[in-house]
Amino acid sequence: MKQFPFYRQLDAMDCGPTCLRMVAKHYGKIYSLQALRQKSYFTREGVSLLGISDAAEAIGFRTLMAKIPFEKLKAEAPTPFIAHWRQRHFVVVYGFKKDQVLVADPSHGLIQYSRQEFLDGWLYGQPKEAEAGIVLFLETTPAFYAQVGEESTGKLSFSFLLAYLKPYKRFLVQLFVGMLVGSLLQLIFPLLTQSIVDVGINTQNINFVNLVLAGQLMLFFSRTAVEMIRSWILLHIGTRINISILSDFLIKLMKLPLGFFDTKMIGDLLQRIGDHKRIESFLTSSTLSVVFSFVNLLIFGLVLAYYDLKIFGIFLLGSVLYATWVLVFMRRRRDLDYKLFDQMAANQSNLIQLISGMQEIKLQNCERQKRWEWERIQAALFKVSIKTLALNQYQESGSIFINEAKNIFITYMAAKAVINGEITLGMMLAVQSIIGQLNAPINEMINFIRASQDAKISLERLGEIHQKKNEEDDKEQKLVLFPEDGSLTLHHIGFKYEGAHSEKVLRNISLTIPQGKTTAIVGASGSGKTTLIKLLLKFYEPTQGEIRLGGMGFSHFSNRHWRERCGAVMQDGYIFNDTIARNIAIGDDEIDRERLLYAVKVANIQEYIESLALNYNTKIGGDGHGLSQGQRQRILIARAVYKNPDYIFFDEATNALDANNERTIMGNLNSFLDGKTVVVVAHRLSTVVNADQIIVLDKGQIIERGTHTELAGQRGAYFQLVRNQLELGT
Repeated sequence: MKQFPFYRQLDAMDCGPTCLRMVAKHYGKIYSLQALRQKSYFTREGVSLLGISDAAEAIGFRTLMAKIPFEKLKAEAPTPFIAHWRQRHFVVVYGFKKDQVLVADPSHGLIQYSRQEFLDGWLYGQPKEAEAGIVLFLETTPAFYAQVGEESTGKLSFSFLLAYLKPYKRFLVQLFVGMLVGSLLQLIFPLLTQSIVDVGINTQNINFVNLVLAGQLMLFFSRTAVEMIRSWILLHIGTRINISILSDFLIKLMKLPLGFFDTKMIGDLLQRIGDHKRIESFLTSSTLSVVFSFVNLLIFGLVLAYYDLKIFGIFLLGSVLYATWVLVFMRRRRDLDYKLFDQMAANQSNLIQLISGMQEIKLQNCERQKRWEWERIQAALFKVSIKTLALNQYQESGSIFINEAKNIFITYMAAKAVINGEITLGMMLAVQSIIGQLNAPINEMINFIRASQDAKISLERLGEIHQKKNEEDDKEQKLVLFPEDGSLTLHHIGFKYEGAHSEKVLRNISLTIPQGKTTAIVGASGSGKTTLIKLLLKFYEPTQGEIRLGGMGFSHFSNRHWRERCGAVMQDGYIFNDTIARNIAIGDDEIDRERLLYAVKVANIQEYIESLALNYNTKIGGDGHGLSQGQRQRILIARAVYKNPDYIFFDEATNALDANNERTIMGNLNSFLDGKTVVVVAHRLSTVVNADQIIVLDKGQIIERGTHTELAGQRGAYFQLVRNQLELGT
């Protein structure tokens, strides 16, 4: 039977799209993981079975979701199908064989489960008497074969890496020459050893022995000098390449759409950054070492064959057995590497959360629960580490046994040859020395195979980032000149976060945000206010409808240039680990002191900053001076004011301020905002009383619009919102 195609998931939440990818490949179509992710409405929590069904139907499958007993499944179900596994994972069942269930698990590989083992995973979490589990059946239609599949774009080849070596051709040539010289110097040592025994000792010529030893000493110093130069060149190349690769990764990361970071775990991205070190090590140390090893293997192998063909044959056979033994473990090692990656990513995310949320943890008295959560991750990590250690021990023990058995047998053969008069004692010592020189290259080549496997795995994970579509295509011409009429018009805007079957966050929003005026958006929590702001800042594209700027489609304008014209104070605005001045003048290399002073005056935080010992050079953020929530918000307001943009977006910008500070800041802002287009989202309605228009949202829909006076007079939803705050009466 033809082996079922297998793809491995790149992230912990990739199992659903990866299962669909395997099924599509089984029927002869290749799709990239990224394409299937988009079609299945991928989120930070992964995808639902309904999302997989949508993606499958989008590429031409007919799907049926069912809850079905195992016996009926085995007797009647068409394979392959997707099964819900342990209530948090998806696998492909691609066949049944006697009492075995054939499963393609994207996190582990092709596995054969017994009936009971399959039921334990399939019915996991259900009552013991439960007999039916959840599956998704997939059947091809003519539309599936009519569609053109797409070559997988999630992989990077080694040619991607070789491009980083091209600028260092001159250094690489120097390294190669150094390696050749080093190999030739090493080759002389066995010959000198033979000369000491066969000539110096046999003829009892101490002067000859002294001369040879002096020669060996000079060769040793020469070889050490060559190695030192080689190490310095390697350090230079390795550091430069590592910085280049990592810099390109960060550049790519910064070009991705803002929505991408909604579905990525921090630990997952940090682990990918760690992957760069393995790639850099492979490119420099491993790749160049294997070239050096190959040169040594060739030279010393020829010399050994010249001395004795039988001994060379034994060495060759032993080395082949040694390499075969190591390669047997490579697939299992790859599986464990993926598991270790997942656990390390989870560990990173959990540890960051544990440290960042320590105040809240202590406040809520949940230290024990959070510690237990961390310990459970450590236990899972420990299990994978134990399996990795065990695998390495089996591999290492077998390797050592084969290698030592080969060396012992060669020693026996060489000693026998000396006794039989076939070779001299000096030649025997030379052979032993050559064998020692040959063992190292064999080990280096085996290590190179491991390093190449590690690099390939890392490349697969990095490929998922590098091959993603940028927020803006560099080849696509976007408008950078904005129209004189800067009004924003929204036509029947709808938006949802998680695909076709999720609830809409915004529904049929139509409104005009006039240029140079203030528009306030109010409503209960969850009514869609922040989402609307994010659409206007180009965080996301609307799922329906159109936004226009001065009569032109919003999507035609460059995102980068649009954000240059916008200042925003968001609910979750970030304070960087830097000085106060650098946190306010965040986009400038040279800080404009007049603008900085004006910004802190408007934000009413000048007095506090100038009371600090280092004033504007005081470090704040993660490792710096602590800020209260109100001070934090005022820094963010100062940041927006310093930028002096044409459009200002405030999302609950003053919700953490006391009434006096709020009144002062709003008074300061009035003159600054004059002539600017302002959109304000607020719960505290005292900040929106003077807005030119007020939009009231409820469950993603506009239910009222007008000025404060008009809406208060209607005594509708807006009146209910402000009655208690502004004491409008009953």
